[in-house]
Amino acid sequence: MKRILAGAIVLALGVGAHGFAQSLDELNIQIHGYATQGFLYTTNNNILTTHSSDGSPAWTEAVLNVGAQPIPKLRIGVQGRFFLLGNFGNSVTLDWAAADYKPDERLGVRFGKVKTPSGLFNDIQDIDPSYIWSLLPQSIYPINSRNSILAHYGGVAYGTFKLGAKAGKLEYRGWGGERQIGSGDGYLLVQAEAGLLLPNGLGGATYGAAVHWRSPLSGLMIGASAGKDPEWTAKLTAGNGALTGTESTAPLNIPSYFALYEKNKVMVAAEYSRLPVSITLQFTGLPPSYERIDYRSWYAMASYKLTSKLTAGVYDSQQFNRQAALGPARYSKDWTISGRYDFGQYLYAKAEEHIIDGTAVGYDTDLNPNGLKPNTKLTILKVGVSF
Repeated sequence: MKRILAGAIVLALGVGAHGFAQSLDELNIQIHGYATQGFLYTTNNNILTTHSSDGSPAWTEAVLNVGAQPIPKLRIGVQGRFFLLGNFGNSVTLDWAAADYKPDERLGVRFGKVKTPSGLFNDIQDIDPSYIWSLLPQSIYPINSRNSILAHYGGVAYGTFKLGAKAGKLEYRGWGGERQIGSGDGYLLVQAEAGLLLPNGLGGATYGAAVHWRSPLSGLMIGASAGKDPEWTAKLTAGNGALTGTESTAPLNIPSYFALYEKNKVMVAAEYSRLPVSITLQFTGLPPSYERIDYRSWYAMASYKLTSKLTAGVYDSQQFNRQAALGPARYSKDWTISGRYDFGQYLYAKAEEHIIDGTAVGYDTDLNPNGLKPNTKLTILKVGVSF
């Protein structure tokens, strides 16, 4: 009922809020948002904590943001989100809340809970109406961890330098602050199902930088980002609280390399990222245990606008854990075909087919008690309204 009510409220806003937002123009206030309802069906394994083998409508999202520009160089805004995907979410969370001051093109700063400008899509993955895909490539942008990787508490400095007519321009972003991974985050799902719980989640300091080169070739951008998280330590429990201790992660270095080409009806993009993680579990009175993970992830995608209303696309998304034993749990290879139809300015629908080989991404054990099959096909249907 909570999910239906939240969705209904935002859908109602979608019908009437556009005119309301326009009436607030004189106050430099804008109200926008969207709501989506998805349906998932898989041929084999249950995926993303849903009963997808039986067909599952348990994917609802509603986003509302309010922004204002009280003076010419200052913008402030806030965005809230209701999210339910299987056993994830079913709650309202704060996506971001920030003030952005931009004196000129070369320097701007924003602070608060700010979106982290890492990779190619991280700081726009909260805007479902802006892209064709129902699911962004899960090797790098897992939807069950969106709340954790989208934003951090702290600040971002950014700007653009023109390099001349024959050299294009260079955009930079630098960030720092604190990131929190909630106890119910997908990143912690496997160990939670094994009885190892982080009641307060996991988090700590984070910082990084990104550069985007807008080349002289119209529509081509090449970029890189590098994030660093120093050692994080959190409270750990097991055996219904009978055992207590700590979980620590060694300092993380997370590089990403990406490119994007957009011109006329064509979009082509690719990205590579590495996430090496060393984890230490230390229960009181017991010797420590260690786990090493080394994710190598990449995708390549393309889309084409067939008509003014219809867009089609395809991507190949892959992830390998170089520290895992050989077998399907070591990797995920996801070939995806997607289509989007815009009925009008505010209403759209998406259809997507995933052919997945390997079980490293998106699966849990509790909803697959008979074990995981090495491959599955996932069909997604989604309808959305925006304003």
